[in-house]
Amino acid sequence: MKIINNLRLPKFTVIQIVIIIIFEFSFNSCAQNITPINANIVRLETDLTIITKSDDYRNFRNSKALNRVSEYIFAELNKVCDTVYFQTFEVRGTTYRNVIGSINSKATNRIVIGAHYDVEGASEGADDNASGVAGVLELARLLSSQKLNRSIDFVAYCLEEPPYFGTKNMGSYMHAKYLNDNKIAVEGMICLEMIGYFSDEPDSQNYPIKLLKYFYGTKGNYITVVNKYSNGNFAKNFSRKMTAQKLLPTKKFSGSAKITGLDFSDHRNYWEFGYSAVMITNTAFYRNPNYHKETDKLETLDLNRMTLVIEEVYRSIISL
Repeated sequence: MKIINNLRLPKFTVIQIVIIIIFEFSFNSCAQNITPINANIVRLETDLTIITKSDDYRNFRNSKALNRVSEYIFAELNKVCDTVYFQTFEVRGTTYRNVIGSINSKATNRIVIGAHYDVEGASEGADDNASGVAGVLELARLLSSQKLNRSIDFVAYCLEEPPYFGTKNMGSYMHAKYLNDNKIAVEGMICLEMIGYFSDEPDSQNYPIKLLKYFYGTKGNYITVVNKYSNGNFAKNFSRKMTAQKLLPTKKFSGSAKITGLDFSDHRNYWEFGYSAVMITNTAFYRNPNYHKETDKLETLDLNRMTLVIEEVYRSIISL
């Protein structure tokens, strides 16, 4: 996920902020009925270990490390998907690739579930964003066993991080543009962006607008479904399904695209082409002190709560 130095936030009046909160935020306050859980914590830890524990950092300068991870993702998707392939593209003389696996590909309705696998700098990138990739892999395993009335594409993107964030060189831009150019209908897109770090400590959660802490609290113990105004029926329906699961505190935000951070991941490129898309996130740098640092390690993640996030996404999809 991308952070921009010296963020300049849009100016909101207190009334505007309260309106956003009342009408566009919702949450469940406690975990209930958490069994049985289909998502497998052991598989998640295995995926995270293989993705993060390497001598090389999977940043844009290190195509060897990126290829190692993309090959692992390909192999895991190939176990459960109907088709799996690399979408390759070249940037400044280097070939990069997205990994795409599909199930129930003959269905008319299509959902895209995606996460980026590259990192910023010299970091394991456990939360950012091995957690999201592990979530995509586990969802592929779970959903492949279901009788679905939708086609689902599981996509692992390259080049989400700087220096390519916000450019047409992002892997997610390449994928969204391909769908648009080929007139492939997409019901909706779900972006998994940093879903593994949680904290019950007071003042562990920050916000782009300070007033929000009075409504959401100061503990980073929840997951968020992020969406924007006029974002289509899929985003609205999926957000409602997620907040109804009650496996862990789950909050929803639908706001203006001008709010800083709202488009800080791969979902932004699906918005660009008019697709309905949401981001599932722990709010990234507003919570995780290890963001874009060498300390973003597997050992800092809460795998129990991460498993519940994936379970909520899974249950929400099959109930659509």
